[in-house]
Amino acid sequence: MRTQMLVEEAIEALSSQVDDTAIIACSGGIDSTVAAVLAHRAVGSLLHCVYVDTGLMRKGESAEVSQMFSEMGIELKVVKAAERFFHSLSGVTDPEEKRKIIGEQFIRVFEEEQSVCGANYLVQGTIAPDWIESGGGERDVIKSHHNVGGLPEDVDMTIVEPLREFYKDEVREIARHLGIKSSERQPFPGPGLAVRVLGEVTPERVESCREACHIVETKIREYAENGECELPWQYFASLLPVRSVGVHGDTRVHGETVVVRAVASLDGMSARYSPIPHEILAKISTEITNSLKGQVNRVVYDITHKPPGTIEWE
Repeated sequence: MRTQMLVEEAIEALSSQVDDTAIIACSGGIDSTVAAVLAHRAVGSLLHCVYVDTGLMRKGESAEVSQMFSEMGIELKVVKAAERFFHSLSGVTDPEEKRKIIGEQFIRVFEEEQSVCGANYLVQGTIAPDWIESGGGERDVIKSHHNVGGLPEDVDMTIVEPLREFYKDEVREIARHLGIKSSERQPFPGPGLAVRVLGEVTPERVESCREACHIVETKIREYAENGECELPWQYFASLLPVRSVGVHGDTRVHGETVVVRAVASLDGMSARYSPIPHEILAKISTEITNSLKGQVNRVVYDITHKPPGTIEWE
């Protein structure tokens, strides 16, 4: 009953706020997907859903997102934009600068789409932790979320945020109520793999991180389904700009380091590291180093809680 009331209130609020063409970025993640479904129910054909393929998504993600929206009966336009994102991020290593660049590029893509569809509104899947962690007023900036602190000041659209006061567990509850396929999907950062590739973001390093993430996600999910470990709230891999000497066969390798991260949480505001059994971590490590021979020769496991750390590394 409570969830149904929240859904009805959100749809009613959107109907009163949006009286002309609106555009929304749909990443396939739970926040943007819930916002898209609510907005679609509120304004119907006035909503234009756009998926930006930044080149920074997980393995097979673009195809999965397109299929999911098709099954929900919501038209989704896919914009191929990997080249412009990699170009803008070239040589950038500071995590805050990355987030701001990505936020600006997203807006520039939507300005271009705005000129096509004539949108006056920009709907976003912003949730409470996004604006809390992005700082403002008396709050310190923990990290600028690309849809809040990463937004440029000269946005020529009215921003509408139907989920702004909700936390992740509440959004997940709404997603289940709406029957959204991604309701149980683990969180994924808006800037994508750019903030899981520490240091410079290049297509080669992103591809290494993408493969490592795929291995971690696939294996931990399989082991959890087999009852060999608890399924964490979030689990992934990051690529560190730390090179060390290793060996493959009889060959010396100077490779980078992958860190595996898995945490238990309710809403992402705090988290505890998940105690994945060592034998599972060993198998994950072997698969990553075998798959990324010559690129990665060390795998480590992060046992830091939030706080003092954050869930993502950047």
